[in-house]
Amino acid sequence: MTSKTPYADAIRRYASRDLRRFNVPGHGADPAAAPLLTEFFGHDVLRYDLEPLLDGIDKGETNPLEEARAAAARAWGARRTWFLTNGASEANRMAALALAAFRTPDEVVVAQRSAHSSFFDGIILGGLDPRFVQPTIDQHHGINHGVTPAAMREALSRGDAKAAYIISPSYFGAVADVAGIAEVCHEAGVPLVVDAAWAAHFGFHPELPANPLALGADLVVSSTHKMGGSLTQSAMLHLGEGAWAAELEPLIDRAFMYTQSTSASSLLLASLDLARATLEEGHDRIADSLAAAQELRDAVRATGRFPIVSDGFSAFPDIVDHDPLRVSIDVGAAGLHGHAVREELIRTAGIMTEISTASCIVAFVGPGTTPDAARFVAALEALRPVGDLAARGIDASVALPQPGPAVMRPRDAAFAHTEIVPAAQAIGRVSADSLAAYPPGIPNVLPGEVLTADTIGFLRGIAATPGGYVRGSLDAAVDGLRVVVDASAGAETAGAAALAVV
Repeated sequence: MTSKTPYADAIRRYASRDLRRFNVPGHGADPAAAPLLTEFFGHDVLRYDLEPLLDGIDKGETNPLEEARAAAARAWGARRTWFLTNGASEANRMAALALAAFRTPDEVVVAQRSAHSSFFDGIILGGLDPRFVQPTIDQHHGINHGVTPAAMREALSRGDAKAAYIISPSYFGAVADVAGIAEVCHEAGVPLVVDAAWAAHFGFHPELPANPLALGADLVVSSTHKMGGSLTQSAMLHLGEGAWAAELEPLIDRAFMYTQSTSASSLLLASLDLARATLEEGHDRIADSLAAAQELRDAVRATGRFPIVSDGFSAFPDIVDHDPLRVSIDVGAAGLHGHAVREELIRTAGIMTEISTASCIVAFVGPGTTPDAARFVAALEALRPVGDLAARGIDASVALPQPGPAVMRPRDAAFAHTEIVPAAQAIGRVSADSLAAYPPGIPNVLPGEVLTADTIGFLRGIAATPGGYVRGSLDAAVDGLRVVVDASAGAETAGAAALAVV
């Protein structure tokens, strides 16, 4: 009989043997050697923590790990699936590195400008020439959404691109027209990569949006731990059965070798196997979660103070669907500051939400979970716009800035001769760093882009808010920025056509 969870079951069997371990990991699964680990995690976790390359687990051409990967490929409708232990950030870097070697090196990759930092890390590592497509922006709420098929068609119209990259769904659950964008890409003769980090659960219940692979995507990034139920830092990369699959597969294999740990955690890998089986068998549990999310939305609406952001998604042409397990709440309408609200709910009510902007918070209902709507709404209703919780207003410190012009290739700027200057003196200089306000982690400035007053003001404003953090910043307050000493040489070779924002 075929196992439902072949890799996880193999780990259990191996751990149940009477073993005397004279190998890594150093704790040896011995409670006497690791009393604090045992007390914190329990003995089973230590026993399941195995080194790689073991017969009966992951060694040889046919093994339980390969069976688990094949089961995942079937579940998501992929030609092949890679299990990752460095998160979807690894998947994004793998995708970028594979695209760098795809076709010829001097062709353009058309990319949504609001991509996650990790894809831009891959652009830098791979030396890609990006042409950025601006997403639709909800300036009132400070939200990046997606791109339309028409915008993608315009970006591809020059005929010099070798691939395209988009985000769907967004952090707020906005789903792009992946089918329409895939059709545009394929007509232009290029594969479509979709960062579906937040969509591991898509396709596992009829009330959820379809998985991007089912809509024509060629390569799909899946942060399985986010909404798929695996352990934090575990993820998958799915290759579709598209026209370029045979050409992309060996390139992805090579990128996997360069980015994956040689000591991949058996605990993380097993969690991917278990999460896949849980989603496949989770119809009723997901139905309960969908009902719980709807109950929470209805209860928030009933307060009369807090609108649901997704209720207004029909105003944006790029949004064709919405993840119903995300509850996006406009706290700014009640005079509250989103980042401060998120921190206050954790501190005073023990309620954790996923992300925030200056005016919004977003609650995620994980597939299979049924949160207490009454407790959540009671805590929200108790908040009043006083002190740090009061909204700051819409000004340069919170409004999303337009990126400055790109005058150098990202890799050239990232590895150029640089200097650190005070924030006020960085205006008009070329950034050598990727700087992204967290959450959500979308770069507000990339290496090679000119730093503007609006961008610097925005980043410093985020850094000064409760819970605010800027990835890539040299200091917590963004007082100093790293800039290129002489950008003129790089600008001459950047390729204005490739670097233009569409």
